[in-house]
Amino acid sequence: MHNLFIYYIEKAIISLKVVKELFYLTFGTFFYVFEAFARLLVHPPRKDVEGEIVLVTGAAQGIGKLIAEKFGVLGATLVLWDNNLEAIEQTTKELRRSLDVRVYAYVCDCSRRTEVYKVAEMVKREVGDVSILVNNAGVVTGKYNFTDAPDNLVDRTLRVNAAAHFWTYKAFLPTMMARNHGHLVCIACHGGLFAMNDYCASKFAAVGFAESIALELLVLGKEGVKTTIACPYLINTTMFAGCQTKWPSFLPIMDQHDAAEKIVDAILREKLYTLLPFSLYFLMALKSVMPTKLGIIFVNFLGGLDLMDQFSAVPLTPAASYKKTQEPAQLPKEQTNLKQTAGNISEYNSNESDRV
Repeated sequence: MHNLFIYYIEKAIISLKVVKELFYLTFGTFFYVFEAFARLLVHPPRKDVEGEIVLVTGAAQGIGKLIAEKFGVLGATLVLWDNNLEAIEQTTKELRRSLDVRVYAYVCDCSRRTEVYKVAEMVKREVGDVSILVNNAGVVTGKYNFTDAPDNLVDRTLRVNAAAHFWTYKAFLPTMMARNHGHLVCIACHGGLFAMNDYCASKFAAVGFAESIALELLVLGKEGVKTTIACPYLINTTMFAGCQTKWPSFLPIMDQHDAAEKIVDAILREKLYTLLPFSLYFLMALKSVMPTKLGIIFVNFLGGLDLMDQFSAVPLTPAASYKKTQEPAQLPKEQTNLKQTAGNISEYNSNESDRV
């Protein structure tokens, strides 16, 4: 009799839990669908980033440089990482002349785990705790078929476009979690949503990793650490020189200034995803319901299968991706109207044991 009583009590408790979960599911469905539609009409306010320390990888040129510049205009302290010494020096000088903020620059190959950790410690010691991390650095192999692509370029693509995100998050996320304050940004591309070549596979990995970290932070209750995943279509930078779009009115090649503006806006409004242009949202919805074979016909119609046919940029090889320095170089300090800015260039560590 006692066991039967316990049995019915347990069933009642389980039933109550199911009812509770169904209530949350129903309420959540209506609330968050309504919220999503409301956000299409009323954008959330932009957060204030003045005084925040923003680290941008691949910041010497292109989108990375523009993103850094826009955060600098908003009063953020800038930390620039790149593996090209001459380019990062030039960018740092330009930003120091045009912005009234502190600008620091470091040479770092983000694909090398130990180098990321080493330079990250330098940043923490010389600048402070990074509160906004923008993983922007990326490379592309070009228009090779997978079997024709040189192994060193495939390896480079995976290490820069995917593995580097693991190491930079490992370096800076613990402090963000301890403070329950920060923002992680993954700059991927449409290639992280639609498969085309090994470059897209590396971006798929970056998007999947960023999504998993966002979920992990939610489970751990670290809601003060935000995440943003940006997936733009082709941008008119040297990285995709020569690439053409079949339907420019539907899938335009974006101006890099416009793309950077929209990405920074998404970060400031703490959007989890931002797809550029808006038509990518429509294509993602179709991908989820469209039969596979029909999807291939549809991608071909949009020009996705021959997107790289006119690619003319030179793929970045490991040997050409950095310039070694014999001694640690330090950028000269410059005096601005209100604040003194300083930057440091770290020595590139070419030890092969640093490879992932």
